[in-house]
Amino acid sequence: MSYTVGQVAGFAAITVRTLHHYDRTGLLTPGERSPGGYRLYGDADLARLQQILFYRELGFALDEIAEILADPQANALAQLKARRRSLREQIGKLERLVEVAERAMEVQQTGVHLSPEERFEVFGEITFDLSYATEAELKWRDSTGHRTAMASAARHSKEDWAQLMAEAARWREELLAAFAAGEPASSGRVQDLAEAHRQHIARWFTPCPPAMHQRIADDFADDPRAFALLVPPPQQRPGLAAYLRTAVHANAKNRSEREANRDTPSPGGSRCPGS
Repeated sequence: MSYTVGQVAGFAAITVRTLHHYDRTGLLTPGERSPGGYRLYGDADLARLQQILFYRELGFALDEIAEILADPQANALAQLKARRRSLREQIGKLERLVEVAERAMEVQQTGVHLSPEERFEVFGEITFDLSYATEAELKWRDSTGHRTAMASAARHSKEDWAQLMAEAARWREELLAAFAAGEPASSGRVQDLAEAHRQHIARWFTPCPPAMHQRIADDFADDPRAFALLVPPPQQRPGLAAYLRTAVHANAKNRSEREANRDTPSPGGSRCPGS
């Protein structure tokens, strides 16, 4: 059975122009012609086209494909081995480019301008999940607090990060100790730890009003990727993120009540000095 150039182009998902080019270069010359002089492709032609498309998919140039098909037994294996080496080299190069791109994205989205070696030295088990960093960037990019925090992070030196992380580690030890001792999240000590965390954020990243701190704690409890930035997975305990959220919310409520009481006039009303 024979097929027209249009039919073959449809079968192979290539253009008629491509088939004409293959014919002109001698790579694939159809075995038949119609009475009107049109190209007709038989089964052997289709089998050869399949080979051409296979090698083209592997990245071989058309002259290389012609050389292989001229003597498949002599050329195919050597050419395929060479192509495998080339593809592996390309894969290695692309993987390095991916690492560079991810590094650039991570700097853009986390604001941490440190080399991989410096990151390992400073952060240890604390890791940045790039998917979380991307989502956070999209979610909070219009937030003044987020922009301020990113700008602050970008300005931190390696020494700043080391000091920040040491401070965070000491705080984490106290939180874990309170949790292990069964202290209620609403206790004074645990609320003090919640307040210390809020002050830590304010000192190193951005002003952190209690309402913002509550949203951050909610994120810790709802998203393991976020909580891993605060407590590395090997140190986490079931219920710890929820425990911290409860403490943060209790601290925010108590601070709000204290602020309200401070602003409430005394029963005798205001008095002028010396009256």
